[in-house]
Amino acid sequence: MSRKGGRWFVSFLVDDHAAPPGQHAMPGTAVGIDRGVKNAVVTSDGDFHGRPFITAGERVRYRRLQQRLARSKRGSANRHKTITAMGRIMSRVSDRRGDFCAQIAARIVARNAMVVLEDLRIKNMSAGASGTVAEPGHNVRQKAGLNRAILDKGWHRLELAFTNAARYTGTRVVKVNPAYTSQRCSACGFVTEGNRESQAVFRCKAAGCGHRDHADVNAAKNIKAAGHAVSACGDLGTSRSVKQEPVSRATGRTPS
Repeated sequence: MSRKGGRWFVSFLVDDHAAPPGQHAMPGTAVGIDRGVKNAVVTSDGDFHGRPFITAGERVRYRRLQQRLARSKRGSANRHKTITAMGRIMSRVSDRRGDFCAQIAARIVARNAMVVLEDLRIKNMSAGASGTVAEPGHNVRQKAGLNRAILDKGWHRLELAFTNAARYTGTRVVKVNPAYTSQRCSACGFVTEGNRESQAVFRCKAAGCGHRDHADVNAAKNIKAAGHAVSACGDLGTSRSVKQEPVSRATGRTPS
């Protein structure tokens, strides 16, 4: 039993006796998934998935409740009512996020025998940026905004949804090293931070290449390629070894 958003829930664990299929209905298919803060899910096929989980009205209402909470007296009945009202809003937001993750995961695993994700340390990525009194953090406001975006998009919840849905389709979920996936050209393999011109634009700076793509789609293609390497060798370390080091903009060579 649990209580969430002012409501009680009773959960039952049921064995549905469903056995995972020996092989996916579409063997040989694979897709790379790039999780972002602007687009929740971008695939190597060029599909963009995302939706707002909180409405404009709920956002305004929640902000007013936060202000009311700041003015309320600890332990008072009004404070308890305010917290309960805030919980109801965030409960609806959480339900929408969970529904989105489940639907997207089910749709993608139904079409792919292998789903490749970056092996992100989400807990570390969304850690606070305040630092200490002796050594205050840098870019605290920007980091706090990034933390909220990561948590809002439900990166970890999406990963769990893929793992859960894959049991019913025989899909293999592979996680790869995320290093340089956003900087590497999916066409020629050239790596430099200058390849990513903006949040959305990727243009390879290698002579004779000039490959252009949406930055998130390019990253998803690199993730997919790394997944194929892992699948072939069966070792996460292999996917890390095939990653290229960043190229120096001054010399055009990889640092020693």
